[in-house]
Amino acid sequence: MSRLYDRHLAAAGLKTTQFSVLAHVSVQALPMAQLAALLGAERTTLTRNLKPLADAGWLTLQPGSDPRQRIVTITEQGRAKVRSARSAWQAAQDEMRRVLGPEALRVLHADLAHAQQLLRALENGTEEGGDGA
Repeated sequence: MSRLYDRHLAAAGLKTTQFSVLAHVSVQALPMAQLAALLGAERTTLTRNLKPLADAGWLTLQPGSDPRQRIVTITEQGRAKVRSARSAWQAAQDEMRRVLGPEALRVLHADLAHAQQLLRALENGTEEGGDGA
């Protein structure tokens, strides 16, 4: 699936992970820790992934209220990049729907959402709803 999305987003000069970061911060500026949690990424991995986006001028890291905190903020160039990449993202979505079929895609999304919920609970030490396997 990642290769399919990466193939489409390559036309916009982005990887799937980069588009995801930009799309999240285009909604609102986020502290790095919160963005990492939303993306399901380690903070060190996020730091590495942010560097090329900052170098391209698509986002900036602003100081937060705590001197150790950094707020990830999208630039106007970043907003333009997200707008230009949305059609590539939609083309990937359309291809995925065509290949899998609408029902299989719906089931896949539901299964992924359920898996994320279980994994979040495991991370928070509130493991619940699993079948014990």
